[in-house]
Amino acid sequence: MNERQKSLLKTIVSQYIKTAEPISSKLIAEAGRFDLSSATIRNEMAELEDQGYIFHPHTSAGRMPTEKGYKFYIENFLLESKLAKKDQEVIEKTLKYFSGTEIQVLKDLARQISELCHNAVFIAFSDRDFYYTGLSNLFSQPEFFEHQLIHHITKVIDHLDEVMGQIYQEIDQEVKISIGSENPFARDCSSVIARYQNKNNTGLLGIIGPTRMDYQNNFSLIKCSQELINQVS
Repeated sequence: MNERQKSLLKTIVSQYIKTAEPISSKLIAEAGRFDLSSATIRNEMAELEDQGYIFHPHTSAGRMPTEKGYKFYIENFLLESKLAKKDQEVIEKTLKYFSGTEIQVLKDLARQISELCHNAVFIAFSDRDFYYTGLSNLFSQPEFFEHQLIHHITKVIDHLDEVMGQIYQEIDQEVKISIGSENPFARDCSSVIARYQNKNNTGLLGIIGPTRMDYQNNFSLIKCSQELINQVS
């Protein structure tokens, strides 16, 4: 992939995450970020499609990222950037009186994260003791207008204890992003998970959302929350 195609793929993924609408060459040309004609952009997009990074829904003139495209985006463009200040203040306020063991505070944290990212959030205190929230936020995303997908995800939630049992020991301090077929919860979704650990407690904190989730924001939310919990001594 050449540098122009990399920049173009970054734009397609970023814009699709924001809009949930297929991205056309005309839209990219009109945005003025590339000093290229629609025809040239169209040719480059065809190359990206041939390489498997984007695909062309039959009902639209635009393109959408594939699982491979999202993975490339995360591996090449995700930054270890700080969470937006106003969001960080919400997290800090929620954990202000946390001493390391209060489960209710961690449940409050999960609810706050869900409101900030508009996805589902879980927090596990062991492989069988966990709390989840935000399904209404998750199902409000455009992807979940399809009833079959809702049915699939609710079945996953019903068996969440089994998934937790499988992944509880696998997740470490590094924030792990799992997309589509690699996601332990459902291949139609993605997850962002990390282990939190202080002298009093250890567990998992994670976000479950559509593959179109805002990976940069969700990564920063989990990373910030993990660091603040870990600082409790």
